[in-house]
Amino acid sequence: MNIIINCRHMDLTKNLKDYAEEKIGKFKKYLGNVSEATITLSVEKYRHKAEVLLKVNGSFIQAVSTTAEMYSSIDDVVEKLARQVKKFKDKTVSLRKNKGKSASPPETVDTLPTIIKNKSYNIKPMSVEEAAMQMDLLDKDFFVFTNASSGNINVLHKRNDGNFGLIEPIK
Repeated sequence: MNIIINCRHMDLTKNLKDYAEEKIGKFKKYLGNVSEATITLSVEKYRHKAEVLLKVNGSFIQAVSTTAEMYSSIDDVVEKLARQVKKFKDKTVSLRKNKGKSASPPETVDTLPTIIKNKSYNIKPMSVEEAAMQMDLLDKDFFVFTNASSGNINVLHKRNDGNFGLIEPIK
């Protein structure tokens, strides 16, 4: 596993680097297919923030923690990641069991939001169920993915009633 540590508004000491690498390195034991872990440590006034992004088979697991001390932030973010890794593994197992079930019917979008940020990322073909799992793990309200069955770009979003909506293009 490749571990990348970025620091903002602080210097990275050897002890802090070793501590972060040791804590995050343990996830390789639980998820043998972690290709990269990006750790971002930052200090803003009295807030010590630790952010971790794990890349697992094209999927992402992310956690953030802010406390008054950097070592506590790292411990807290590791606890959050551990819960998400357990959730990821449970959903992966249940996804294999429920492979034949279908998703919610397609929905349409009425209004376009104002674009305030542009983000690019690689997407891999996946099923609707895998996309729903990814969206839940990243704790996002929507997820853009390539549908493995049709090859089209789809958008999965959370509805106000707690269910999901799927937006599919018509050719």
